[in-house]
Amino acid sequence: MVGGGLARILQAASLGPLLSRLGNKKMRFFIPKINTNDLVFLKDLLEAGVIAPVIDRRYSLSEAAEALRYRETGHAKGKVVLAIEHASEL
Repeated sequence: MVGGGLARILQAASLGPLLSRLGNKKMRFFIPKINTNDLVFLKDLLEAGVIAPVIDRRYSLSEAAEALRYRETGHAKGKVVLAIEHASEL
């Protein structure tokens, strides 16, 4: 059984894009009360391959404006990620 906090997260993640496309201007943002059990459950799902994050495109931090423009087109099929390089990776 999915924990209460995780259920709210999954519900918001699945309904958010739909509501934004419908033009619902009365959306409320919230910070769910996530507990350790929910995070462990989510970790287990990720490790088992039951769920997987979908990354559409990756951009460097210097390309943030381009990433935002792409995201605003509505064509992204997953997350648009900004990669921040550590000084040791330069």
